[in-house]
Amino acid sequence: MTGIELPPKIKKEVEEYAREKGLELHKLIARVTEYYSQAMYDPEEAVGVVTAQSLSEPATQMTMRTYHFAGTAGIQVTLGLPRLIEIFDAKKEPETPSMTIYIKPECNTQDKAVEVAKRIREVRLADFVAGDVIDLINLTIKCNLNVEKMKRFGLEMSEVVKHIKLKNIDVETSGSSVIITSKKTESINLHKLKYKVLETHIKGVKDISHVIVTKDENEEWIISTLGSNLKKIFEIEGVDPYRTTSNNIFEIYETLGVEAARNAIIREAVNTIEEQGLGVDMRYVSLLADLMTSGGKIMGIGRYGIAGNKDSILARMAFEETKKHIISASIEGIKDPLKGHVENIIMNQIIPIGTGAFQLVGRVPGMTVRSEEDETETTPKEAVAEKEEEAEPKESKETKKKAAKAPSAKKAKKPGKK
Repeated sequence: MTGIELPPKIKKEVEEYAREKGLELHKLIARVTEYYSQAMYDPEEAVGVVTAQSLSEPATQMTMRTYHFAGTAGIQVTLGLPRLIEIFDAKKEPETPSMTIYIKPECNTQDKAVEVAKRIREVRLADFVAGDVIDLINLTIKCNLNVEKMKRFGLEMSEVVKHIKLKNIDVETSGSSVIITSKKTESINLHKLKYKVLETHIKGVKDISHVIVTKDENEEWIISTLGSNLKKIFEIEGVDPYRTTSNNIFEIYETLGVEAARNAIIREAVNTIEEQGLGVDMRYVSLLADLMTSGGKIMGIGRYGIAGNKDSILARMAFEETKKHIISASIEGIKDPLKGHVENIIMNQIIPIGTGAFQLVGRVPGMTVRSEEDETETTPKEAVAEKEEEAEPKESKETKKKAAKAPSAKKAKKPGKK
């Protein structure tokens, strides 16, 4: 392809690379332009269909293995086909939410990374309860606390009691024990109340149940977590907010916006596919990610997302919930513009893709072009009559009109019967 110019961003990157490596700029630009032209698609090519095929075919070869321990971190995460379904169906909560937390350069030592990890991990009352006793007569729950563990977490008894905030209970202390008394005397389930008390958040970032400090391939200390809370993690001192990531796409969307969510979809999908030893072109994944986030929010590819919000009634009907779409369209009087390929296949028409997307307009040699105003439907006989009238002189036309107005001669009488 000739006459192709590289986008300014790519051109700038090529110039910087040539300067760093000491390469000839014109040769490098020519080589990059060649690859860039090969990456372009033809006008009206069915890129959506090709994308669907390119993503679905490798997915059939994915294993159904649900869980995997990510590297040496020991954090169990969902991978394979279940994870790919989570991403593209845009599930609000992943099965195994996790985060990769990077440390700021000034805190990038093992001791400081461990300190940051301690501040991050959620501490609940159950973490330092040595035993509990339920008194069904007095409606009380007695929790015996491990004082040594509390000191390790840097907590005092008064601080622990302050965090136990539940309705209709009284909290008292007796030595190293906490006594919870229910104010309600009827319809109270002490076992449920005990579970709520033990799950009380005392310290750290909520929903982060496990933290593991490891080194990555760049010899940099990172913290892997089970559980995700991106907004609160950014507030922790020593955490690098520019590189810290989460596998919860909706959390990224709420915290950093739709562009960051789009990048997260691409990253998570590519990592999941590559982990299975499969390869998919980045353009297909990015096209689907763009489609999922084009409306300013994250949409799945199912009936409540992209497929269920198509403009065409027939395309929606062909996917799922056929009766619902036909009835609603007939009640509201909605028309189908028949602009897509699905609805045109249903109607047995040429699909508007490839050569079918164009209308060829030609001119027969020697034919005069008539304007739209002059175009009126006339029969061949009428056309001949019009030509004859134009050819006749004015006098002959007037004589014909007079003859038509003159009284007609009386008809001769028929001979009667003899």
